Amino acid sequence: MSTDFADWLRDREDGELRALVTARPELVTPVPAHMSGLAARATSPSAIGRALDRLDLFALAAVETLVILPAPTSYAEVRALMTRALPSGESDGESGMEAALRETVDRLRTLALVYGPDDALAAAPGVREVLDAPAALGPPAAEVFRHYPPERLDDLIGDIAGAPNGVAGVSPRDRLAELLGRPEVVTRLVAEAGPQARAALDELAWGPATGRLPNARREVRVATAQSPIEQLLARGLLGATGEETVALPREVAVHLRGGRLHRDLSPAPPPLRGTERTRALADRTAAGQAFTFVRSVEELCERWSHDPPGVLRTGGLAVRDLKRTAQLLELPEWSAALVIEVAFASGLIAASGTVDGEWLPTPAYDGWRVRATEDQWTGLATTWLSMDRMPGLVGERDDRDRLRPALHPDLRRSAAPEVRATTLGVLAAAAPGLAPAADAVRERLAWEQPRRRGTYRDQLVDLTLREAEQLGVTGLGALSAHGAALAAGDVLLAAKQLAPLLPEPVDHVLLQADLTAVAPGPLTSDLRRALALAADVESTGGATVYRFGEDSVRRALDAGQSADDLIAMLERHSTTPVPQPLRYLVADVARRHGRIRVGTASAYIRCDDPSVLDQVMADRRAVPLRLRRLAPTVIASKSSRPSLVDGLRAMGYAPVAESLDGDVLISQLDARRTEVSPAARSSTVVNGLDDEVVAAAVRAMRAGDAAHRERRRPVDAPAGQVPRSPATSTISVLQEAIRQGHRVWIGYLDSQGNATSRILEPARMEGGYLTAYDETRAAVHRFALHRITGVSTSTDG
Repeated sequence: MSTDFADWLRDREDGELRALVTARPELVTPVPAHMSGLAARATSPSAIGRALDRLDLFALAAVETLVILPAPTSYAEVRALMTRALPSGESDGESGMEAALRETVDRLRTLALVYGPDDALAAAPGVREVLDAPAALGPPAAEVFRHYPPERLDDLIGDIAGAPNGVAGVSPRDRLAELLGRPEVVTRLVAEAGPQARAALDELAWGPATGRLPNARREVRVATAQSPIEQLLARGLLGATGEETVALPREVAVHLRGGRLHRDLSPAPPPLRGTERTRALADRTAAGQAFTFVRSVEELCERWSHDPPGVLRTGGLAVRDLKRTAQLLELPEWSAALVIEVAFASGLIAASGTVDGEWLPTPAYDGWRVRATEDQWTGLATTWLSMDRMPGLVGERDDRDRLRPALHPDLRRSAAPEVRATTLGVLAAAAPGLAPAADAVRERLAWEQPRRRGTYRDQLVDLTLREAEQLGVTGLGALSAHGAALAAGDVLLAAKQLAPLLPEPVDHVLLQADLTAVAPGPLTSDLRRALALAADVESTGGATVYRFGEDSVRRALDAGQSADDLIAMLERHSTTPVPQPLRYLVADVARRHGRIRVGTASAYIRCDDPSVLDQVMADRRAVPLRLRRLAPTVIASKSSRPSLVDGLRAMGYAPVAESLDGDVLISQLDARRTEVSPAARSSTVVNGLDDEVVAAAVRAMRAGDAAHRERRRPVDAPAGQVPRSPATSTISVLQEAIRQGHRVWIGYLDSQGNATSRILEPARMEGGYLTAYDETRAAVHRFALHRITGVSTSTDG
């Protein structure tokens, strides 16, 4: 790596270095020992790739222009070349370009992707290598034809120029590149190749600049060319870069583009198109969705408390259990999967630790359900925004053509949090009340992050928009006020703005003579759980209708309530008197409830009324229960106690289970919880550091650099045997030296296989290479790890 870049970083003001560290926090994790270490880390491929990924389309075009122009270049040359790429007919385009380009170049300097003054700008070391095909252009002609033998190059030059290479001191490859760099030569060659060949060139001109061609290295001359492609090969307008690949030389592509590197380049992002919504309507709609989502999560946890689904052997939730849950929640399967996944990521449900595991609520659910509704929603929405799971992939097929189940580990996607954040950022940038169309959101994101666009990312964006609407972050496609606060990271403000829009829970119902209860609005949690225990939901909507029946009343009695308790609860919460049919139903079920007792024999039936047992023994439906009468009031069975209870209930009886001591076993519907700790919640990577941390990092680098420069002159390698150590030990010592900022002594085999001795200050290790400051050479170098024979922390020989 050139020392020019490290010296440029060293000459930056402290405020400029703080801006660099703030924009690229990964450069100080850990803090480099000195400025040369910072330069090495900033120019590593991974660090450059992350920085480029953050650039918008216009900034990326500026970097590509600098990479393509010979370094160093001037700001005026960059501006002139980028001005050509403006859309034709754009009003005051050049003035807008000038302001945007000035701001962009300054930002690129801040990011250390570009360095130098305006009259000598250059891309940072390593940027050219990371940008494999800048502006979708192919390699230069010298690179395309570098594998051609000299004789073949002489033939090409003869066909292009009419005479062999006759320039003394110039290689045939450089001569060919010089010819293809002349616009008049390329114009003549394209015209000679014919219209069909020109059409093929037009396909490659704006990228991709490579294509597949069988027997690409065939030898062909202008006189022997038969097809349009051979006409191009014979004139050097296409070059073979492999046995079956050809490439369009960069000089030819720029000529075909009319001297432009980009087309229709705009310094401003594309406008957001969509449907206008009333802000108040969008907020109310989003609040209604938020309330429904919270209640769906609560309903899910309550259902799974007493009837948990099993855990698949491979992890996840069975398809049939997802379908059943969707029916219980009265939601589409994709929406039910979203509810399940968010509840799981929030730590409200988890898999039990038994061999035959079950999905059960966690103790955290008990604390969550007593919180205010707006606080419940902010917790769920914050989790959704930061989790790395993609519920929208549930039901799709994986690479092995297998369905992806809910709660499966395969649903994790590292890009999910970032996609959600950027998508909500686009919605927040829209005018208040505007519901941007999905394609407009994708276009804006493609402009803001062009290196990350693609079909997969577009799918994640579409899923994010759908989930945001279902969760209540957006309403009718427009970002709500509480959704905007959530996207900005202000959870307290989001809860404050949501609270007034939520429906006020009611603590009463209207009991009717047809054994139904009508809830005129959302019920309080306690009343809703009490009604869910004693009645079944018949319909939902503006008002929820509950229906009482023998099974539902018996369910309440099984939970330990008496008939008087149930009637008293209904009297407290009903605005109408308890209808007589409902009183009769409760009294009748309570009268028969518990007359039959089931225990463990394997199981037994006990009843004080022998006539009831006579009926049981005479019933043909009792044959599968394998009953045997031991006494007038006792029947034994080989079936299990739960199977016996279910069988008798199917025959129309109302048995209760009892313990070995004869006590009635009460069913607590919300008693089951898993003791397994929920999975750790994932969170987004923090893109900023505390100001004090940034300032301390800059001070540390300045101090380390001052000490480092005092011994910057090359030092002699230690005498003695070159260090040798096992590969695993070598990696461990180097990693520790990077963390601590210590020097090490290594043995290194050069390209000829000769053993050398080096004193290094390691800065970074990735991709099989170690980047370090070599004190024996007084320069930063990259060392192949497989050539390091050993390492020692002693540097005195």
